[in-house]
Amino acid sequence: MKHHPSVPLTGYREFSIEEMRSRLSEFQSDVQRRRTVRDFSERAVPRDIIESALRAAGSAPSGANLQPWHFVVISDADMKKRIRVAAEEEEKDFYEHRASAEWLAALEPLGTDTRKPFLEIAPYLIAVFMQKTGVLPDGRKVKHYYPAESTGLATGILITALHRAGLVLLTHTPSPMGFLNELLDRPKREKPFLLLVVGYPATDVRVPDIRRKMLHEYVTFVGD
Repeated sequence: MKHHPSVPLTGYREFSIEEMRSRLSEFQSDVQRRRTVRDFSERAVPRDIIESALRAAGSAPSGANLQPWHFVVISDADMKKRIRVAAEEEEKDFYEHRASAEWLAALEPLGTDTRKPFLEIAPYLIAVFMQKTGVLPDGRKVKHYYPAESTGLATGILITALHRAGLVLLTHTPSPMGFLNELLDRPKREKPFLLLVVGYPATDVRVPDIRRKMLHEYVTFVGD
């Protein structure tokens, strides 16, 4: 039997049942306040806040621990403008030619359209890239396993961390997103996964009147 390098588990903390309930109740209440917004303030966000959230994202589990993600943080005004122009071109084609009537009907209650001013207004954009392959320290290429699932897990932690810090976000997915590789000089082996818009909400921000599913609508318990 092969022996693999290992270290003691030092970070685990056990809580009493009551502590578990209390911690989860507080966390649940906090994350349920999260809402996607499309109107942002230009107010600056300290860079170290973004860095801390990204460190949390980097702790996500991943296939074979290969961590198949890369985050590009954009605050440069010129680059944000170029991203907006490119994204709006793709969105225009999507809304006018590629989106089905059913898809457009689903989007209608959210009030979305081809205009994406938030891409310039918000202080930060975070482009999330998924790496299908990677490069080891010795230069060898390696296949990544479950890259989409792993990148999704990291992105979920990032969204939650930024919300926890008191910021608001928009998950933006113009399709296709290949322009991000070109604008941000990322290699072809990386696929754009998501574009996060991050900042403070505008003072007059409004959000769609929607409901989230109840627990029984999306959970099935087998046993107990």
